[in-house]
Amino acid sequence: MDILANLALGFDAASTPLNLAYCFLGVLLGTLIGVLPGLGPVATIAMLLPITFGLPPMAALIMLAGIYYGAQYGGSTTAILINLPGESSSMVTALDGYQMARQGRAGTALATAALGSFFAGTVATLVLALFSPPLATLALSFGATEYFSLMVLGLVASIVLAHGSLLKAIGMILIGLLLGLVGTDVNSGVQRFTFDIDNLADGINFVIVAMGVFALGEIIRNLEHGEASQTVVNKVSSLLLTREELKRIIAPVLRGTALGSVLGILPGGGAMLASFAAYTIEKRISSTPERFGKGAIEGVASPEAANNAGAQTSFIPMLTLGIPSNPVMALMIGALIIQGIQPGPAVVTEQPELFWGIIASMWIGNLFLVILNLPLVGLWVRLLSVPYHLLYPAILLFSVIGVLSISNSTFDVTMLAIFGVIGYVLCKLDCEPAPLLLGFILGPMIEEYMSRALQLSNGNFLVFVEHPISAALLALAAFALAMVLWPSFRKTREVAFQEDA
Repeated sequence: MDILANLALGFDAASTPLNLAYCFLGVLLGTLIGVLPGLGPVATIAMLLPITFGLPPMAALIMLAGIYYGAQYGGSTTAILINLPGESSSMVTALDGYQMARQGRAGTALATAALGSFFAGTVATLVLALFSPPLATLALSFGATEYFSLMVLGLVASIVLAHGSLLKAIGMILIGLLLGLVGTDVNSGVQRFTFDIDNLADGINFVIVAMGVFALGEIIRNLEHGEASQTVVNKVSSLLLTREELKRIIAPVLRGTALGSVLGILPGGGAMLASFAAYTIEKRISSTPERFGKGAIEGVASPEAANNAGAQTSFIPMLTLGIPSNPVMALMIGALIIQGIQPGPAVVTEQPELFWGIIASMWIGNLFLVILNLPLVGLWVRLLSVPYHLLYPAILLFSVIGVLSISNSTFDVTMLAIFGVIGYVLCKLDCEPAPLLLGFILGPMIEEYMSRALQLSNGNFLVFVEHPISAALLALAAFALAMVLWPSFRKTREVAFQEDA
């Protein structure tokens, strides 16, 4: 079978000593940043992008991927032990996980999170292996019109699924699109929005925007809110689950895995939406919903499975279509571009060793994570006492060095500071920066494909609806936009993102 041959190729590529080392480093860093409040995979991957310049493409992508899904594991540790989610997707885990820890069942909660995450990650990676190639094959038949419509759908979906104000989400998308236009027009060769600044002739570097808005903006925000709370659970109970506890988590883990695998594919959805949805479903179908929020093991098992499954399947649109489903996937596309690889379906056919090597590394990484998270719980507990004022100078220094390594320009450092302030201001205005990054990534690509389609059709805008696939994608985008503008749906959407008390 082709799938077995491809997986064999992938494991052969991912099992080299170099790739195994970077896989282990990635999941270790991911667990670490998940455990330490104030850090996150977006900021960390943004800071590490300059390092990938000197790495082989597969090693770089394996490490960055490991950081992402590793953070989903690590975030549950702080959520359970100190009621402080290290990751946004672990917020739901804190509801019951922390109560279990206060009842002396911290080990049970941690083991549940680890086992649920491992199972979900393993199954979701299988979904990734099964469905990515057919989707990529379909995408190979896409022309400029289809790609334009597909990316428009991605932007609309990110607006629909963004948190908070719909108007602010649209505003962030538009700002990202405008930032993507800065530089030299590829068609006319004319500079635009550069304000006669020569350093902007090639546009704004993706790494600078990502590091400024996420890394520096996060530093300023955390310093404003002060230090994290102290650890309240210093001793972890037995990590072994009883037979009764195992029976109780099987169905929630299966439901969370299925839900997360589907929601992870959606642009703007991913791990956080999956964990909220999984928790809500478990509470709704439970015969004793009053237990939730008071230490229900199902309230840990299902969300943890969902957020890890969502993290894995979010790679599907990124690897097969070249469309980021969340900010981390946008950074991954940036890493591909840095390595000289054009994101999209051609990756599957032209670089199968890279594609299948990344998928195989996820199985290896999930195994590493179980080894790291259970025996080293004591180490993670001690790390929680590290004051943030000792962390942020190192993060700031690393960010500046990373930006200087791009082109050795002090102008880039100035731009980094500007985008850091912008990131903080967006946070104060309750504007989610993720749609901005998606717009920045997709904007130039949308312009390129639209221009190419219009050139081939002699300026006929109807070409976008004359092609069946393109018309279907635009119709789907219009339907999604109409749904979010519909008042009753908008009200339901706002309620869905509120914490279920």
